[in-house]
Amino acid sequence: MRLANKIALITGAGSGMGRSTAVLFASEGAKVAVADLSDQGIRETVAEIKDKGGQAIGLRADVSKSEDVQRMVAATVEQLGPPTVLYNNAGIEGESAYLAKMPEEAFDQVIAINLRGVFLGMKYTIPHMIKAGGGSIINQASIAGLIGVRGGAGYAAAKAGVIAMTRVAAVENGRYNIRVNCICPGAIETPMAVRIRKGVEPRQQAINRISVLERMGRPEEIARMALFLASDEGSFATGAPFIVDGGWTIL
Repeated sequence: MRLANKIALITGAGSGMGRSTAVLFASEGAKVAVADLSDQGIRETVAEIKDKGGQAIGLRADVSKSEDVQRMVAATVEQLGPPTVLYNNAGIEGESAYLAKMPEEAFDQVIAINLRGVFLGMKYTIPHMIKAGGGSIINQASIAGLIGVRGGAGYAAAKAGVIAMTRVAAVENGRYNIRVNCICPGAIETPMAVRIRKGVEPRQQAINRISVLERMGRPEEIARMALFLASDEGSFATGAPFIVDGGWTIL
């Protein structure tokens, strides 16, 4: 059990990569706090974990709101104990538009959830993690924070910010035995990906342009990277963006 005796708080755990990670972490012995904005998503993830013999609680939270994040962390501490693993996974795709035509509200929304949400998650969890003697923080970034993506100014800015903030948090908290890393997924087959392409199945030709493996990634493949970073196997990894993109960034 690679996460025995660990307590994991995962945001955006009601679907996609968050759900896959929550289920995997629980199967590896972690007690998991499943946080999401979707009540149905929370119920389904918690039920799947419990059906497989794991331990989990469900917490509804909007990660862009300070009061919600504080309640989420406090509830985790009260019901499970101080988190020793935090996976700031919650995010939205945001509105796609060229920068000069992007509505300010759309830009602000994606920054609030994808960047401010990561900031708040770390801000309110780190003090408890310090008291617990250390832990691992995993932030969800994206290759959009490393390359140019047309129509994604807000999303790319948020994800680049996550990468930068991850490095800062790693520098500041290494002395407390807290490791901070981020994952940069490429094209992963999730409900978000389906929404982006409006339910249309991607053509193989299009997939080949974003993956040298000629396929999209699976949520469980991101979950396995998160498991490595959360476990003691990743004990010397900190301050780094881990790219899991099927080769998109080398094309």
